[in-house]
Amino acid sequence: MSTRQYARLVDEWVGAIGLRSEEYSTHSLRRTKASIIYKASGNLRAVQILLGHTKIENTVRYLGVDIEDALTLAEATDI
Repeated sequence: MSTRQYARLVDEWVGAIGLRSEEYSTHSLRRTKASIIYKASGNLRAVQILLGHTKIENTVRYLGVDIEDALTLAEATDI
């Protein structure tokens, strides 16, 4: 399945449940899942790996997390 086919499928799902497709996308789903995983686990490094980010700072920015809290958490987390 191509990324475009997947995007169309998500648009159809969003419309089918009565939500506005302008407010939801494949990217917003990706970001939401990453945020949920981070909030549930506090494991920033795991989220970094799942997102494929090479720098922890990119993951912090992506999630909108306070940099100091995120780096402290990442340093304290073993994977």
